Amino acid sequence: QVQLVESGGGLVQAGGSLRLSCAASGRTFSSYVMGWFRQAPGKEREFVAAMRWSGGSTVYADSVKGRFTISRDNAKNTVYLQMNSLKPEDTAVYYCAVKVRVIATMTSQYDYWGQGTQVTVSS
Repeated sequence: QVQLVESGGGLVQAGGSLRLSCAASGRTFSSYVMGWFRQAPGKEREFVAAMRWSGGSTVYADSVKGRFTISRDNAKNTVYLQMNSLKPEDTAVYYCAVKVRVIATMTSQYDYWGQGTQVTVSS
């Protein structure tokens, strides 16, 4: 059974930084894609970033490109989302998710989800 546990959310001022973590277990993830999504109040869940666990390709939403970085630590089976230059519009619950093989940006294409972690950016 795949389990994803996010952590690292919190309250930060605009311009600040946070690093989210997603600890993955229950599978060997070498052929998987790890994604980060977010959902603001009253809005649909949207794609933020994704990468192949084996390395190489990364994809970012235009809204976070140049500010957010996705990475992973193989030894810890953990994926990270480093968020810099945060803006109030980045406020949302952030989720990590996994799917097999091919990077995708649609929520419906991901198979397993974590419970989410709240990020609040004050102005």
